[in-house]
This record gives sequence, C-alpha cells and structure tokens, in this order.
Amino acid sequence: MSRFQSTRRQFFGLAAGGAAATALTIPHESQARTQTRARIVIIGAGAGGTALANRLVRRLEEARITLIDPRAQHLYQPGLSLVATGLKPADYVTSRTTDWLPDEATLVAEKAVAIDPVAKTVATDSGQVLDYDFLVVAPGLILDHDAIEGFSLDMVGQNGIGALYAGPDYAARTWQAASKFTEEGGVGLFTRPETEMKCAGAPLKHTFLIDDIAKRSGNGGKIDMHYVAPQTSLFGVPIVSEKVRMLFEDRGIDSHYQHTLRAIDAEARRATFDTPDGPTEIDYDYIHVIPPQRAPEVIRQSGLSWADKWTDQGWVECDMASLRHLRYPEIWALGDVAGVPKGKTAASVKWQVPVVEDGLVSAIEGTDPTATYNGYTSCPMITRVGRAMLVEFDYNNDLVPSFPGIIAPLEELWISWLMKAVALKATYNAML
Repeated sequence: MSRFQSTRRQFFGLAAGGAAATALTIPHESQARTQTRARIVIIGAGAGGTALANRLVRRLEEARITLIDPRAQHLYQPGLSLVATGLKPADYVTSRTTDWLPDEATLVAEKAVAIDPVAKTVATDSGQVLDYDFLVVAPGLILDHDAIEGFSLDMVGQNGIGALYAGPDYAARTWQAASKFTEEGGVGLFTRPETEMKCAGAPLKHTFLIDDIAKRSGNGGKIDMHYVAPQTSLFGVPIVSEKVRMLFEDRGIDSHYQHTLRAIDAEARRATFDTPDGPTEIDYDYIHVIPPQRAPEVIRQSGLSWADKWTDQGWVECDMASLRHLRYPEIWALGDVAGVPKGKTAASVKWQVPVVEDGLVSAIEGTDPTATYNGYTSCPMITRVGRAMLVEFDYNNDLVPSFPGIIAPLEELWISWLMKAVALKATYNAML
C-alpha cells in the first residue's frame, strides 16, 4: 500500500470515528428527561446558543427556552478565511438561523439591549421584557472598526484593503483586493489587534495563504510580506509561535512586533502603527485589517463584565472551569463573550456547550455539576494550499492532540488540510 493510500484510509477512518463520536454525544429520545417549567433565556443564536438549545430540549421536558437574536443569517465563521483567499464562495459560510433551531424553542428575532441580573430580566429593542430563571449569554463579539482612524467597511476590496472577519461579503471583497496583490505584487501588511480576538490563528492563515498563492502563480519575487502585530510573539502557545516563526523565516515573511494599527490613509495606501518608540508609518499595496474586538454593548452595560481585567473589552466575569458567572449564579457565559484566558473559536464552543448544559441542568435538578472546561481550543493552522497544522491546546498552553500518533500537531500535513477544508464544516453542523 502506498503512503498516500495509507494516509487516505486513516483520514476516512477518522471521519467515520468522528461521526460515531458525534452520534454518541446525542442522547436518545428514550432517555429520561428532567421535568421543569424553568424559563431559560439564551442571548445569541450563533454556534454556542444554537448548540445549547438543541441539547437542552433533549434533556428538559417542558422547559421554556427562548433565544434572542436578530440575525436571520447563520455564519459558519471558520470558513471565512477560505472565502477570503478564493478557495470557497461567499455562500459557503451562510445558512438561515432558523434552519438549526429546535421547534421546541422560541426565537425572538430582536436585539437584546438590556440585562438586569438582579430582577432577572432581558429587554429587547422593541421594548419587550423577558423574565428568566436562568440566562446564558452567547451573543458573540463586536468588531470595533471605528477604533481604526480613517477606516470603514465600504473600503474593503478597494485600494488594497481586506477585512475577512466582517462577514462573507467582505471576505469575498477581501479576495478581490488580495488576488490583485498576488498578481501585481508590492508590500503586503497583515495585522492583528491588541485585544483578545476570535481565532488568533486567522491572521496567520491569511498571511500564509496569500504568500503561497502568489508564489504558486509565479509572482513570489514581486511580493514583500510583513506580519505586523501588537504582541511580542506570533502565537500565544510558545512552541507553536516558534514553529510559525521558523516558517515565516523560511518563506521570507518579515515579523514586526509591538505594532498596533491606529490609522489608515486609503488614498496614500499608508498605515500608521503605535509602537513603544512612537507612531510609525508603513506604505502598503495590500493590507489586511483585523480591528479590536469587544463584548457587545449590552454586556458591558449590564454589570456582567470583569471589573479588574479586560476592562476595555468587557468580557463576562465567569469561572474558567464552569463558565458560571461569579456573582450571579443563574447566569452562564458561552463562546466569544466568556471572560476566560482561551476559547474564542468554534472548537472551544464544542467543548464549552456540554459544560454549560451540565451546569444548567444540575441547577434545575438541585445536584452538583460534574463537567468542566479545561480551555480546549483548536486551530487548523493553514500554512499553504493543501497543507495545515492541526494545533490543539488548553489553558496551560499544553498541546492536546486528538489523534496522537496519527496527526502530528506541528507538521504541515495534507490530512490536517482536509480536516479544515472538508471535515470541519460537517463536524460544526453536527455540533449545531
């Protein structure tokens, strides 16, 4: 048997194993359910809120479950990096929010504008007030584009400006600007924010892919690639950061640390960065913008945020193992908005949802919860078209590979690429 056949067989074996594991996580309808009239409100019908609602309706009999979210469109956000490099169309990442929600839950298609954790109420933008016995906050996060002087989303796709995080249309426009850069060459700047952010590997993936696409088209000699970031390393996990540094060095991608994007002059194609030595300007032909990221206003004004850390970002104050609020025991945080050291990825949500489910059901039953979240997150770090590293780690920055002995986490592998480009979306859908 050839090495290709062996790897291919291993991949499809893993896919089958993943499907079996997914099936095992879904309780059978015949399983005993907890009887309750509890009023459970979930703010957010994204990955976390939707997955939790589907699990709760299987666990709870007659619970009154309400989701609050005005978005008609559900986004498969892990796919945006593929759209922004021309590898997938924009509609690859979109579906209808209601396609994933259980019939037993009620969707209030409005924006949550106020939370009163003492009165246990949530108000929506229409003036509706919902009472709750238990609340889960999973609204995602806000992209603070206004924090970058001179930048607005209508610029994306023009004058060499990309911004894939903003949504599928903007990711497609990002490819318009990026593809022109890969053909014509010039100076490329790839940025990330100073704040916490969803999927810290995304800016690295975009850098790797644009570099690879330019070189595949024979234009490697025309491009001058620069990764420009506020941090002092390329990734939060030291061993992964060193691997990325080595790959950047091998591919001629320059790294600039302690550079925070402050402003853009789109006409002049010039970016201004704050550095320890003062502002510095860098001219570009292509720039990828990732703005500061914060909790939604409703969270920051509700008194649910941490008071002594992330004060400019507003993440929910919660226990890092249980995700339960430290001052309001009827409230849990889930997904991007949770104020924990790791966990702003879809992979994190997959492991967080059962923990919140266990905590909430235990609170209803009057029992002690047993599930805990160890900070697991995963980053299929694409390093070129057809190759990726499947990086998985926890709160301690320890690598925790799901397939030890089969998928080496710091090796650029075809099978890891397939995990990202093929298998991940099916796994995501199963999680929903």
